[in-house]
Amino acid sequence: MAGAARLERINPPHLAPPTGFSHAVRATPGTLVFLAGQTALDGSGRIVGTGIVEQFERALTNLLAVAAASGAAAADIAKLTVFAVDIADYRHHARDIGRVWKRLVGAEYPAMAVIGATRLWDETALVELEGIAVVR
Repeated sequence: MAGAARLERINPPHLAPPTGFSHAVRATPGTLVFLAGQTALDGSGRIVGTGIVEQFERALTNLLAVAAASGAAAADIAKLTVFAVDIADYRHHARDIGRVWKRLVGAEYPAMAVIGATRLWDETALVELEGIAVVR
């Protein structure tokens, strides 16, 4: 389709190979959609899931729902920021979190950062995800 947006993953060969993220994502052209932070809240406003993997899956599911409501597909997420209250726990479960990503989004990764947070808005939340999507 002429004029359709496209996301190009950029991973310079002289940098360490990225695992579970892309060093950069270039979007041409498209409409930016800023996705607010999502935690593992269910429809009644309660955090669900006791572990980081369960909460990551629910937070990602919520983020994808917001993206879809904005006209963006999962593959349109160009930038993702993960806020985790326990970075060591996140790293320990990185493979399982990666499997959740691949099942819900696919094999392509956005530009991404994981940031340690002392606590999140929802006190029982272990992880929060925010992102930027490019609607094609």
